[in-house]
Amino acid sequence: MGTVISRAAAGAVAAGVAGGVYRALRGRPRPAWQRTNYAGRTVDLYAGPAVTLGAAAGAAVLPLPPRTRAAAVLAVLAAGGCGAYDDLAGAGDPRRGFRAHLTALRDGEVTSGAVKLFGIGAAGLAAGALLKERPADRILAGVVIAGAAHLVNLTDLRPGVATATVLALGAPGLVRGGLAAAPMGAVAALTADELAERTMIGDMGAHALGAAVGVAIVVASGRAGLAVHAAGVVAAAVHGDRISGLARRFRIAAVMPGR
Repeated sequence: MGTVISRAAAGAVAAGVAGGVYRALRGRPRPAWQRTNYAGRTVDLYAGPAVTLGAAAGAAVLPLPPRTRAAAVLAVLAAGGCGAYDDLAGAGDPRRGFRAHLTALRDGEVTSGAVKLFGIGAAGLAAGALLKERPADRILAGVVIAGAAHLVNLTDLRPGVATATVLALGAPGLVRGGLAAAPMGAVAALTADELAERTMIGDMGAHALGAAVGVAIVVASGRAGLAVHAAGVVAAAVHGDRISGLARRFRIAAVMPGR
């Protein structure tokens, strides 16, 4: 019962922080955080910092070993920070995907996407080093964390699709461990506004939430599980265009008064 209560509390803290940050940011709008979405509507990116801080706060209050909490907070904040940099510095860059950014890097140009790629990779490995003892397990953990962050970002192309991805990936983690409650609580707090196309989680929120889910998977997995999940996220990266194409076809309905 205590475990269930702690997970519920973590989810509630994550939701409360995410909602509070979101309302505070909307009270002081900034042009740099406004975007035109796929349908031509103006939305804000405030859900990104909101879910990032919410997920980090939810993980921080869980009764877990200090190294586990530190790994979760590190992964979430670092992935969110790298995503925020890409949201702002890479706003006008049409290049997408690993190949495009690595090609630019080969030609001597460091894109915001390359910064994000290597920054989140390094954060994943650092978190993996906190979570696992053996070198091979640490590397696999880093791949899972960074890969999960990338996977969620691949689906952030229509309202609610990345949110649904986080909830689907995190749900099994609620049975095996409490860390998944943090990203699930944070994203659930803003689902209505995202579906109503008032806000979007952007690269910042997608990468932070994905990293949080990745940490939850790592904590609940042994070496075999890590290997399976690592293979899955690598396959997702290889077939990223297909995953993004599927995400574009989905439209999660919402009840939107006045629409």
